[in-house]
Amino acid sequence: MKIGDTIATRKAFGEELVKIGAERDDFVMLDADIAKSCSTDMFHKAYPERSYNFGIAEQNLMGIAAGFAASGVKAFAATYSVFASMRALEQIRTFISYPKLPVRVIASHGGLQVGPDGATHQAIEDMAIMRAIPNMTIIQPSDGTSAKAAARAIMDVDGPVYIRVLRNPSPVLFENYTFQIGKAVQHKDYGTDATVMATGAMVEKSLIVADKLKSEGINVRVLEFHTLKPFDSDAVIKAAKETGAIVTVEDHNIIGGLGGAVAEILAEECPAPMKRIGVPDLFGESGPSEALYTEYRMNTPHIIQAVKDVIARKGK
Repeated sequence: MKIGDTIATRKAFGEELVKIGAERDDFVMLDADIAKSCSTDMFHKAYPERSYNFGIAEQNLMGIAAGFAASGVKAFAATYSVFASMRALEQIRTFISYPKLPVRVIASHGGLQVGPDGATHQAIEDMAIMRAIPNMTIIQPSDGTSAKAAARAIMDVDGPVYIRVLRNPSPVLFENYTFQIGKAVQHKDYGTDATVMATGAMVEKSLIVADKLKSEGINVRVLEFHTLKPFDSDAVIKAAKETGAIVTVEDHNIIGGLGGAVAEILAEECPAPMKRIGVPDLFGESGPSEALYTEYRMNTPHIIQAVKDVIARKGK
């Protein structure tokens, strides 16, 4: 892939799993009747003897994934984020996370990107839910390159993984990506006026914001948090000490996700002016995702204003 190419992270992730499947045979793919939507259909076609569809029965899907994992076979279980994090929550919590089994939950269609499907299918609470579960690793790639790197990075994680991939195609942002679980990645370093911390689909917007602010003489850093758990506390503390102003940007409720994780660290370790950009504790509504980002004040003009606001609060 080249920078500027367009691909959904779900598809890039699915393509890489097919490649990994040719290299190792210690895992299976499980689906809940939406393999095409989750882009795991490619694995089903390549390795039908290692693929299973359990129909629209997400609780059974996770229970059987736990069974495979307890028997020594890593299991990838794919469904929509809203169903994985809520409908099958008890199974993930009690039968996968509690015994710390190697199940990788592929949670597709997260956030407002499923705009026209409305509130019932917009998982804007899933990261908060999963962050509260012990033993769970939480990953969200930002582009096709990072999604492929994430697929390889999670293969041998000790315990369960929740990986949130997105429906909508988006530009490839990076040609190469070194993916280290639990470590933030700094993509821009224009100066010490403020730090923008982003995850998932909002990384692209944050990079645009940094360039626009630079043209106005405001110099910020951009940190990507592809891992929500374990969380890179050191990167947050370093940014707070060196720039003194923080803006978090995520396609998720402002409660409990990236913004919540950063706020917890700042409150305990290094207080600094902060603004959370995300869904403002509301249910979503039907509409194109970009229109919803504007409705909820999550687009580039809103991020720019948030940066200016936290900078103005420095030293007060």
